[in-house]
Amino acid sequence: MKLDVNDWAPEPRPAGIAASTPYRFGPVLSEGGALFRLWAPSLGAAQLLLPDQPPIPMNVPEEEGWFEAFVEGVKPGQHYRFAAGDHAFADPASRMQAMDADGWSVLVDAFPPSSPNARRSWHEVVLAEIHVGTATPEGTFRALAERLPHFAEAGYTAIELMPIGDFPGSVNWGYDGVLPFAPEASYGTPAELRSLVDRAHELGLAVLLDVVYNHFGPVENHIPLYAGVFFDAHEMTPWGPAVNLAHPMVRRYFLENVRLWLSDYDFDGLRFDAVHEYRTAGADTFKRELATTARVIKADALLVLENLNYDADLVRRGSDCRPMLFDAHWNDDIHHALHVLATEQSGGYYGAFAAEPMTRAREAFSNGVPGRSAETAGQGDPAHLPPEAFVSFIQNHDQIGNQIDGRRLATELDAERLDFLHFVIMLSPQIPMFFMGEEAHLRSPFPFFGDLKGHLADEIREGRRRQAQDLFGDAAPGIETPDPLSVDTMAMAKLDWAEFDRPERREALARFRELAERRAAHILPLTTARYLGSETIESATSLAIRWRYAEGALVLAMNPSPNPGALDMAVLSAFATTGDVVFTATGLSFSRWSAAAWIEPVEPSSM
Repeated sequence: MKLDVNDWAPEPRPAGIAASTPYRFGPVLSEGGALFRLWAPSLGAAQLLLPDQPPIPMNVPEEEGWFEAFVEGVKPGQHYRFAAGDHAFADPASRMQAMDADGWSVLVDAFPPSSPNARRSWHEVVLAEIHVGTATPEGTFRALAERLPHFAEAGYTAIELMPIGDFPGSVNWGYDGVLPFAPEASYGTPAELRSLVDRAHELGLAVLLDVVYNHFGPVENHIPLYAGVFFDAHEMTPWGPAVNLAHPMVRRYFLENVRLWLSDYDFDGLRFDAVHEYRTAGADTFKRELATTARVIKADALLVLENLNYDADLVRRGSDCRPMLFDAHWNDDIHHALHVLATEQSGGYYGAFAAEPMTRAREAFSNGVPGRSAETAGQGDPAHLPPEAFVSFIQNHDQIGNQIDGRRLATELDAERLDFLHFVIMLSPQIPMFFMGEEAHLRSPFPFFGDLKGHLADEIREGRRRQAQDLFGDAAPGIETPDPLSVDTMAMAKLDWAEFDRPERREALARFRELAERRAAHILPLTTARYLGSETIESATSLAIRWRYAEGALVLAMNPSPNPGALDMAVLSAFATTGDVVFTATGLSFSRWSAAAWIEPVEPSSM
């Protein structure tokens, strides 16, 4: 099968928000004091609360729905809240919370200037997904900054932080945040977060942040009280009424959040959670505004979508081969196909891949076409996209957390299969991503957790139980789903840094580092050239993909099977192998779970 790249004429981009554009949401500090602002179109009156002072009535400026109050003499560190009648709540654009999401907001001083450029180009990225609360024993920005040399030395060139917007309580994956402008208080201060980013840059690591613009958490979200237009009850998502992206001020709220992370905190890029859940009118405009705003601030910002619709136009390249909007989609299909091949699990969404996992793997590796799973069925084929328009992985927070007890693959698979999976993810030209600790085959589980209180507790527990039943049925008797609301569940997810010192972990880490070095030496120089298309060859158990570039071709041949395999094809000298691979005059033969990669000259022989 052969695919060639078609020319494509991009549509003009919508206008974005520049780093120099004044914020509309959040307080403004000046030499004489601070201007406090609240967008509350559902209210007729609002008050500003300061500790140990009577409520301050807020003025109504000319702009509809806004309330303002200027207070003289206040400085960074000042605590404040807003109130509507007897109901007090945090600033929805709070830059810092004193304690928790439902407490006092805090004025924050301005940060030093940020860089206009990302620290890494997109094709250089080898990504580590990190959860701040469980990456270190302390679970803080400061502690993670101290551990960053490990990730740089392992061969990663970028890290992606799971969401850090302030959420209720101190234990959460991050997707229940309610204050997206305020870094989670239990992780540390805004200054400590900026220091974490600065330290990563010193080590040559780019930093991405996972942001959630499709919903707010179910607890302590007060926006419906004072800005009912923020949500549209006519469009429902898995979390309730959809965010109303038809309203320009709602879109601006999130666009300013993009600016905050890229400009104030100097993040290099963003990963946008579940953009297929942008349900209302204005969603298409919003997605383009997100990319435009990011690129006005950092022209080469690293922008990734989680998008089960795989909208090809969002990651198209222009005539200069650069992305017009976003850099890449997460490639769930490559995970699903490899997971089925390596584990033989077939429940839930794995069922659509169980019948023909090799076919699904071929599609996902060669051109990123969705595998027609229950999640992606019926969507348009995003063919003719370069491989770097997809982020590939064999584990991430979702796929580990979806296991009954949050177990990692290292708990069940031997080192041979794990090394094979790392090999084909790292040495394909798609952008590789691994979950923290995966580089050394760590076994720390990562079950879902969040200490949400109140009436939703039983519903959350039941939801996790049903999900496990849907995925695995009775295939895992005796395995219990950890209580998602227990602090102990997060404790079990913390990385055990002592485990890195075990001989088998050090050996696995050394093999991972070598793969990263081979990628940098052989694949990166090739992928700077124009992408021309892909070709594949397949046997009963084996598969090879040739990705053609203007400067040559990369070939990845693999046997994702517990049985021996073979391919009849022309073979050049491999720059990397895993398992036992025998090269002959007519092709190559594989032991189980083995693979090879090599570079061909500009005009490769046809398959």
